Amino acid sequence: MHPQSLHPNGVFSAALTPLDAELAPDHARFVAHCRYLLDEGCDGIAMLGTTGEANSFSVAERMALLEAVVAAGIAPQRLLPGTGVAALTETIALTRHALSVGVDTVVMLPPFYYKNVTDDGIFASYSEVVQRIGDARLKVVLYHYPQMSAQPISHALIERLRRTYPATFTGIKDSSGDFANMTAMVERFPGFSVLGGADALMLPLLRKGGGGCITATSNIVARSLAYVFKHFGDSDDDPALKAAQARIVKARELVTQFPQMASLKALAADRTKHPGWQRLRPPLESLQPDQLKTLLANAAAFAASA
Repeated sequence: MHPQSLHPNGVFSAALTPLDAELAPDHARFVAHCRYLLDEGCDGIAMLGTTGEANSFSVAERMALLEAVVAAGIAPQRLLPGTGVAALTETIALTRHALSVGVDTVVMLPPFYYKNVTDDGIFASYSEVVQRIGDARLKVVLYHYPQMSAQPISHALIERLRRTYPATFTGIKDSSGDFANMTAMVERFPGFSVLGGADALMLPLLRKGGGGCITATSNIVARSLAYVFKHFGDSDDDPALKAAQARIVKARELVTQFPQMASLKALAADRTKHPGWQRLRPPLESLQPDQLKTLLANAAAFAASA
């Protein structure tokens, strides 16, 4: 993604958040992880999202982590922090804070506690955020993850937001796994970046005109995802493209046999040789010893087959 890009396109990692012994975000270790992901080929870091356990952290913790990353010299234009929470004023505070440190693109969940609210209610929430912030730099990537938020983002709502704030709502992360929904948005909203949340779907989505991905498995196969993003227009017979896509599919299978975030953190601990990476903030739990043993054995076989 270029600094002046209006539409975030590329491979963005839904970055894990390492925790210290007090179960607080470990700033130094997170900065190191961000550098690793960028070195592996990610275009940017979608930090403080679902995979990053963001909804287990306070506003102050989220702000402090973002400040630490920017202070460490990682370009703000390469960061897509999650700023959408249940409370309107906190969403505004997090978004305003991101802008204050030079980040202009955020990923924003809809307010998710109250269920069965109308599109009018969700529109009003997003509208209040944009109007109260009143900053032309702000770009918002919507976040459609109905399995987790129980608050889908309809096409009618996207249309209304884009019509009212055409320079602000520039894309959407679709973590539903519904490929038909993704392609329908690509067709209906030209110039709107549709980013898939399922790694294996990035290739077919790109070929339909999608913008790339924000995915969890990029924490371990960013290099393969970056290759697919760069070469998606190549023939299906290209052995390197086929190998990269197969590796992505296998990696996704590897980390979803057991709870995904715990599995990814266990693999980060194995890669870095720092056992603290395995910590998750309750109510999420680390893998059980038998699960960890199986995962690491499967990961070794996966690495050997690469």
